[in-house]
Amino acid sequence: MVNKVSSDSTQLPYAYYNLDFVCPPSPDAKRVGLNIGSILHGDRISDSDYNVVMGQDIECQHLCDVQVTKSSINRAISLIRNSYMVEWILDDLPGATTYFSSDGKRKYYAAGFRLGSYEEDVAYINNHVTLIIRYRPDEKDSSKNLIVGFEVYPKSIKTAPGKCPKLSNTPKPLALNPDDEKMTISYSYSVIFKEELEIPYSSRWDMYFLNNKDSNKIHWLAITNSLVITSFLTAVVAIIMVRTLSRDIQSYNQELHGEDDKDLPEDISGWKLVHGDVFRPPVHKGILASLIGTGAQISAMLFSMLLLVTLGVLNQSYRGGLLSFALFLFAFAGVFSGYFSSQIYKSFDGKKWLKNAMRTATLVPGILLGFVLMINFISWGESSSSAIPFGTLMALICMWLLILTPLVVLGGLLGFRREAIKPPLRIKQIARQIPVQKWYMTTHFGVTIGGFVSFAVIFIELLFILKSVWQDKAGYYYMYGFLGLTGVILIATVIEISIVSTYFQLCAENYHWWWRSFFVGTGSAFWMFGYSIWYLLARLRLSGFVSGLLFLSYSLIGCVVYGLCTGTISFLASYVFVHRIYRAVKTD
Repeated sequence: MVNKVSSDSTQLPYAYYNLDFVCPPSPDAKRVGLNIGSILHGDRISDSDYNVVMGQDIECQHLCDVQVTKSSINRAISLIRNSYMVEWILDDLPGATTYFSSDGKRKYYAAGFRLGSYEEDVAYINNHVTLIIRYRPDEKDSSKNLIVGFEVYPKSIKTAPGKCPKLSNTPKPLALNPDDEKMTISYSYSVIFKEELEIPYSSRWDMYFLNNKDSNKIHWLAITNSLVITSFLTAVVAIIMVRTLSRDIQSYNQELHGEDDKDLPEDISGWKLVHGDVFRPPVHKGILASLIGTGAQISAMLFSMLLLVTLGVLNQSYRGGLLSFALFLFAFAGVFSGYFSSQIYKSFDGKKWLKNAMRTATLVPGILLGFVLMINFISWGESSSSAIPFGTLMALICMWLLILTPLVVLGGLLGFRREAIKPPLRIKQIARQIPVQKWYMTTHFGVTIGGFVSFAVIFIELLFILKSVWQDKAGYYYMYGFLGLTGVILIATVIEISIVSTYFQLCAENYHWWWRSFFVGTGSAFWMFGYSIWYLLARLRLSGFVSGLLFLSYSLIGCVVYGLCTGTISFLASYVFVHRIYRAVKTD
């Protein structure tokens, strides 16, 4: 089966059969049904006319002759110059280019093979492929064979139309001349079956991952670095919680017997002074509740996905499965979104639960979907296979309106019917004046420093993810165990930063902690987007403005999703922390 062509130099894949210089499909060739994740990845899989029968070698078989025009020649040259790779599929295995490690002892695969080569300003198209199919007998049924490897060796061979090239001689490559008005390209192929007993069928995908084996040491170094940062923050939080807070609460309860400021002893200061204002609802409380609800929804989806891939339930062999599961988990996690949003909204003394639920269901999902539509228009304009078909687009909209929104409303109803978490202290009628804050106590400074510490925990793992997704499309990211461990450390770091930041803010007699605790958690998302910009300028070699725009657009969506998750974790950590310390305070 044939799929698409893609390149590390652009973010614009194209369906293989949409190329007008390759053999067109026969009338009986069928499109393969794909899940929503595969479609969003730009896959367009169709049956091919390559006749491959198990155990039958083919020395050479002519496939077709294609008459191409000048525009087709120039398009082929452009794709070859941008190092486009062709992706074919056999028994769910992508056709691979074979490589060996620097010491020559380890063989590994890179998915896809080159469309052609570009040497000395001349483009050569690969019009002949040798398919090497590695198999082993089925242990359960000796009469059957199992495919464990699919290797593709392309060649550029100039040959007469309708004939197979003479592979025994040194072939002359087929050059593409951009000045030719028309030319004929002859396509052919060979098939070789080889028995391979050293590769178990259950481990046949390991050949695509061996190139990243040496990176384990770097991952462990990153984990160690993250643990050092987290350990330091844990010590700071322990000092605050065990020593400072415990001592303050004891002395405060012994000396304080009134609620008014005039009843406070002269040596009482800091967070103890704002006990009557700390639970005052924030401005734009409905928007904050909606963001927290959506953040809880995204967190549930991400944690579930990470657990499934770490346990091996989902893997790369299920094409498009990761993204498909993520979308459905996000939709069905709408119950969590509505529930958490409604609980937070009710604790802010909100009354209109249905309005809050609808805002939660439409605010972030609607913005993200609108952004995806904008990206889709760009891909449509470039005739890329990454453009979402109209049917898939309608399926996404229906998933949002018919599954996600009702579940959010249901969760909102359940959350609003349950008793809200009540503040442990009464709120004063007159708000206390907040003293002038030092420059290092401003929200911008807290978000910047707090975000940097969280970003320092993940940036090495982020580098591997960016390289796998954008720079090495022939490979696959599979270090989900390291990713899960990094995620756990990140959560601990975000929680501790949130507690420390909120504590110092309250000590400065600033009780506007609701929004700040959320933004402190999202701080690393700003660093992540800045890092993405640096990665685009320094590491990627993208050709064309559209490719760069797509990279930044997808990066922005990823940073928004990540920021909502970490912001929600940070907010909930501060929420529990503030309730805990003020619940221990005795007032009349």
